[in-house]
Amino acid sequence: MSRALLRSVLELRTPVTRLPPSFLPFRPAAAAARFLHQTAQQVEPTSQSDTAAAATLLKAAPPKATTPTPEAPAAVPTSTPSAGAAVASQQPPISQQVKELLPVLAAQPGHYTTIHIHGKPYLVTEGDTVKLPFKMPGVAPGDVLRLNRASVIGSRDLTLQGAPYVDERLFECRAIVMGTESEPMRVMIKKKRRIRRKKHVFSKHKYTVLRINQLKINDVSNL
Repeated sequence: MSRALLRSVLELRTPVTRLPPSFLPFRPAAAAARFLHQTAQQVEPTSQSDTAAAATLLKAAPPKATTPTPEAPAAVPTSTPSAGAAVASQQPPISQQVKELLPVLAAQPGHYTTIHIHGKPYLVTEGDTVKLPFKMPGVAPGDVLRLNRASVIGSRDLTLQGAPYVDERLFECRAIVMGTESEPMRVMIKKKRRIRRKKHVFSKHKYTVLRINQLKINDVSNL
């Protein structure tokens, strides 16, 4: 006898004592959990005696005394110093030795200075042309710039060294924006080993050109 035939005979002999799974009642687990955790809200009724006791306590409590709050004093307008006076008061006084030697430096010809533009030093004299390694934003050809960051000012015999910069009241250095120059187009080929694909990168940098048109030593006898 084959196994399939034997299995069918055994199934016919055994009585059916349970329903198929499709007839069983189905309830999701979330609904059962929600049903088990739900509790009815219980509100205890207040008795008439408690209500009467609370009313008597409110009547017997004395009214709170209110104290008048003091008024804030009126604001008195104060005179604020101007921005120029504040800057002048913050600047340190010029030493007597600098006041004595500065006229000697001003009388000598051929002054030079080391100016700092965006943190980079440039040694210049009057009439020099400076080609900055970047394009200065916010300037146009013909603009006059006051260069007030200088670390060294000197001539053939005397040199004034700043710490780190020279006081801007001691000198005046002005430059005129000549224009913007650009370099020729450069093409750089980027490639990796064992890869045939190549990438061409084009670059054309622009530079700002300045011309130093004034460099003089100021008279600080009145400072």
